[in-house]
Amino acid sequence: MNLNCKTLLLAAGFLLIAGPALMAQPDRPYTQREDPTKRDTVRSIAQYFTPATKSKMTPDDLGFIRRWLLLEPINKPNRTNTVFTDSYLRKAFDTLWFQNQFTILPKDGEKVKVGDNELAWHALDSRNYNVKLFRFAYGLNKPTYGVLFWAVTVVNSPEEIKNVRMAVGSNSGSMWWLNGNEAVLLSGDRRMVMDDCVSNRLTLNKGKNIIRGAVINGPGMSDFCVRFLDENGEPVKNLTITCK
Repeated sequence: MNLNCKTLLLAAGFLLIAGPALMAQPDRPYTQREDPTKRDTVRSIAQYFTPATKSKMTPDDLGFIRRWLLLEPINKPNRTNTVFTDSYLRKAFDTLWFQNQFTILPKDGEKVKVGDNELAWHALDSRNYNVKLFRFAYGLNKPTYGVLFWAVTVVNSPEEIKNVRMAVGSNSGSMWWLNGNEAVLLSGDRRMVMDDCVSNRLTLNKGKNIIRGAVINGPGMSDFCVRFLDENGEPVKNLTITCK
């Protein structure tokens, strides 16, 4: 058998093995394939959230907090997430978007004025450990890209717990406060990873503790997860979570 025949046979064998995989490669860009709006035309949050009730809510088995008051997204156009430096985020989050931004303990359905828009708060329990903000916005037929979200929840502790750390993941940039004090800042273009950033040592007061968070994103998905870790790195679960 001459060299050309061997070459053709080898090439044919390669195509038999690799051909299906090569043919399966899509001709669309990755971001377009992953855009959920291309395949999900149902505008509902029911798959990802349930309305918060008056029943007792505690952190899940891994300590994640799933009950939140979420404000409908604020328009904050950004064509890229690479601009989310520490200084950019501090300026964006320090901007007074609505009245009593850093002191309000909103109620379900309460509305605030942001520019010419009136946005509502929603008291929700997340079905996932990560709170899917993109799905929240998409399901309510609100803007999903170039947006800023605000989240508030109340964590009740039966006793004072010292040396805890707030562990946060978010997509993309975010800032988090505990009882009015900055706890965690996540800057840069990032995907949500469990415990991506962890605060310095904090104290959970006996009784009510208020968590506030702001998450900003340009293109792409938006979500976050929050839990507390004790001084041994174990999830703090002896808490109750309310919206008031």
